[in-house]
Amino acid sequence: MTNATASMTDTQTVPDVAEIFADAGATGFLHAREIGGTVGPEVTFGADEPVVLASVFKILVLTAFVRAVAAGELDPTERTTVTARYRIGGVGTAGFADDVEASWRDLALNMMSMSDNAATDIIYHRLGGEAVNRVITDLGLHSTRLIGCCEDLFASVVSDLGGAADSDLDELFTGATAEQILALDIVQPLRTSHSTPRDVTTLLNALWTDTAAPAEACRQARDIMALQIWPHRLTAAFPGDVRIAAKTGTLPTWRNEAGVVTYPDGRQYAVAVFTQAASLVDRQPLVDASIGRAAFAAVEQLRARTV
Repeated sequence: MTNATASMTDTQTVPDVAEIFADAGATGFLHAREIGGTVGPEVTFGADEPVVLASVFKILVLTAFVRAVAAGELDPTERTTVTARYRIGGVGTAGFADDVEASWRDLALNMMSMSDNAATDIIYHRLGGEAVNRVITDLGLHSTRLIGCCEDLFASVVSDLGGAADSDLDELFTGATAEQILALDIVQPLRTSHSTPRDVTTLLNALWTDTAAPAEACRQARDIMALQIWPHRLTAAFPGDVRIAAKTGTLPTWRNEAGVVTYPDGRQYAVAVFTQAASLVDRQPLVDASIGRAAFAAVEQLRARTV
């Protein structure tokens, strides 16, 4: 790793990151910066390229959620029912066999801790798409666009694969060819919900500096993000004494994670890593590991600089 002395506006691309992604058989995109009111030294690798957000978009939904709670527009203890409409499979309430009643705050926890798609969509519909898009506008995330929630993403897949409204998504995927999957809108950044690594770290920085929402609301968002259960990407590469609050995202060929790492000395870094694998294989441990390795390399370079 190359150590460098940087001014507050310096930007440097890290060759080690390119090697990490290449070794994993993936194309990677990364942005890392220290948390703070102004942009100081940063590490970039395709940081301004459009990337598929996948479930990383849930950070935007979380931000809109804590804003609504802070404004008194939503009682987080109020209970709602997740019905069959939202049971699209996967973890949490999305995979339940029966309707389930839960509070809005518990659904927000499920959305972020285990990436529960049903919890995400019912929150999204309660808030309204305009509230989520307002986060994008207010924070100046100029390269970020959403096509909707998980329901909308999956509807896009059904349409692309020639299915009907009542088609089984898993069956459609099973019958699809590799060429059909690679042509899906959901894996093409500018045809689905997308952003850039830089926009995502801008969002994270706003949550960690209490500028995305009132201070207590931002704290609530940070606390929820610290409860994510997936250990196979960012978390896998950092020492055990480094605290991590993050959100993963996964779609065919795409594996992502974005979050904030806090070192024992109190310094904090926002890092967003997006990868696109050359293979459609479901399990990609080398690509998963490259996300953490690239993030760690970038953050350690930032720590090695003297400002």
